[in-house]
Amino acid sequence: MAPKQDNPHRLKAKVFYALSDPVRLEILEFIREGEKCVCEIVPHLNLIQPVVSRHLKILKDNGLVAHRKDGTKRLYSVTDDRIYKIIDDISPELASALTKKILEQMVC
Repeated sequence: MAPKQDNPHRLKAKVFYALSDPVRLEILEFIREGEKCVCEIVPHLNLIQPVVSRHLKILKDNGLVAHRKDGTKRLYSVTDDRIYKIIDDISPELASALTKKILEQMVC
């Protein structure tokens, strides 16, 4: 049996966990065009800095973002732009179809 860290299902679950929060998705969208300082991310999200830092830590711990120091600032960026393919594949059409299936199951 492969070690836990080599299990592809565990890796996928970690990525989907990191993507499972609307705040983290908003952070990823905000840094899509390039690295941003926490001092830019906080007002964009209208959240307090500790909350933003917690979400950034989850994204970083799961390999989706990296940071670098620039003086006293921490600048965050996406580690691999291919993550946006996953995000973008959840199109409005797919979301609508899934919502419809959920509602059908509730009726039955």
